[in-house]
Amino acid sequence: MGMFSKLSELYVSIFEMVSKWLAPLVLLGLRVQIANVFLSSGLSKWNGFLQFNADKYDLFLYEFFCPDPVRPGALLLCNPETLDYEAGSLMVSFIELLAVVAGIVEVVLPILLIVGFLSRFASIGLIGMTLFIQLAVFPEWDHWVNPASWWLGVLMVLLVFGPGKLSLDRFLGLERNK
Repeated sequence: MGMFSKLSELYVSIFEMVSKWLAPLVLLGLRVQIANVFLSSGLSKWNGFLQFNADKYDLFLYEFFCPDPVRPGALLLCNPETLDYEAGSLMVSFIELLAVVAGIVEVVLPILLIVGFLSRFASIGLIGMTLFIQLAVFPEWDHWVNPASWWLGVLMVLLVFGPGKLSLDRFLGLERNK
């Protein structure tokens, strides 16, 4: 066995051991990190248990879907000439419902990630939310570079590799790999 083969074996065995011990901690850390981003946003939409913060309706109505100035490429759901909604419009009710649903999703899915239960499902949901935010609300390059691409990268790692050994998914037999 040549010198290169011995060094190669040593290299492989060292980093297999490093991966074995660090992968569960890294995956747990990624779950907590990305959950914190969405959970913080979700909790800010509530004044208490099942008490939606009504101020967030304006955030969705005017910052996200009817911004002044208009963001090129953003989904504009109000009248583009007046930058307002028609009185009694169903669109207002729809956006207010969307705000509440976002508040629920941004709390439930991160909690699932933290405990590692249905983690891949939670990752898919947050990937969808990330893509919607990027493509419909803030379609600027700066928002993609930071933070959306980081969110997507972390969520894709969790989707592809799963939550790791330190998860309820693993404990319950929903994850069997490694």
